Amino acid sequence: MSDHGAMNGDGGGLVAVVTNIQGFSLHDGPGIRTVVFFKGCPLACRWCANPECMSKEPQVGFLRTLCADCGRCGGVCPHGAIRPGADVHRIDYALCQACGACADRCGHDALVRYGESMTVAEVWDAVRRDKLFYESSGGGVTVSGGEPLLRAKFVRELFTRCREDGVDTCVETCGFVNQEAFADVLPVTDHFLFDLKHLDARAHEEHTGWPNDWILANASLLVEYGADVLFRQPLVPGVNDSLENITATAEFLHRLGPGVIGLELMPYHRVGQAKYRALDMPYPMEGVDPDGDRAAEAARDAYQTLGVTCTISR
Repeated sequence: MSDHGAMNGDGGGLVAVVTNIQGFSLHDGPGIRTVVFFKGCPLACRWCANPECMSKEPQVGFLRTLCADCGRCGGVCPHGAIRPGADVHRIDYALCQACGACADRCGHDALVRYGESMTVAEVWDAVRRDKLFYESSGGGVTVSGGEPLLRAKFVRELFTRCREDGVDTCVETCGFVNQEAFADVLPVTDHFLFDLKHLDARAHEEHTGWPNDWILANASLLVEYGADVLFRQPLVPGVNDSLENITATAEFLHRLGPGVIGLELMPYHRVGQAKYRALDMPYPMEGVDPDGDRAAEAARDAYQTLGVTCTISR
C-alpha cells in the first residue's frame, strides 16, 4: 500500500507530487508549523476536505466563481481539453493531461493546477525558510495529504534533513499503509497525528472504501514502539458520532495502554466543498450539515466519562 517515493527520471533523487506547502499552521502538531501536503491517498473518506489530494497524479481544477469567460484559456491546451461555454465545467478530464498550460494562461486564477513534482531538496529549501518560526514556537515540519506515508522514503529523507538541522518533525496519517512505511520514518519522526475514523470494520469500509484492520494494527505498533502519538477522530454526523462508536474507540485506546496521551476531535465541516466543484466531483456529504460545537462538546464529555482525555480541534 506504499510505493515509498519515486525516483526522478535521471535516478538522481526522490520525487513526490506535492499540492501545497502551507506555512504558519497552528493545528498540525505542536507550535507553528509548515505543512507539506502530498498527493495520493489509499482511502476515499466521504467527508474528505482535500479531494485534490486523493489522486496521486497532478490535476487541474476550475473555479467557476472566478472565471470571467474571457476566452484566454481556449486555444492554449495542447490536448484540446478546454470546453467552451459559460454553463459547463471548463475541463474535459477525458483529454486533460494536467500540463497546466491553461492555468498559466488564466489571468483570474479560475484554473488551478493541483500537484507539482518536487524533489526532497526542493521541499527542504521551501520549509527551512520558516525555521525562525519553528525555533521561537517549538514548531517544525508536518507532512500531510492525502497520505504522506505512500511516499515514506521521501518523508524519511526530508525528515533526516530536518533532524540534522534541529527541526521538529510530525507525520499526519490515516494509518492505512504497510508497516514497512512506518518503520522507514519512525527513527526520524518526533510526533504522529493518527486518525481513528471508525472502530467498526464494516462501517469503516462503507465510509472510507477499506476496513480498518491495518489501521488498528499500525496504531498498536506505534504505541508499542513508544512513539509520540496523538490519536484524532473526525467527528462526522451520522457516521461515527454514536455512543456505540465512542465507547468502542475509548475501549481501544485503553487497550493500547497508559502511554496514549488522549484523543483530539475534529468536527466535520464543509471547507473543502468548493474543491469538489472545481474538480467536477460529486460532494458525497451533500445534505449533511455540520452539528457544530454542541455535538463536539457532547462527544468530548462522553469520552471523558469513559476515561479518555479528549480535546476539540478549533
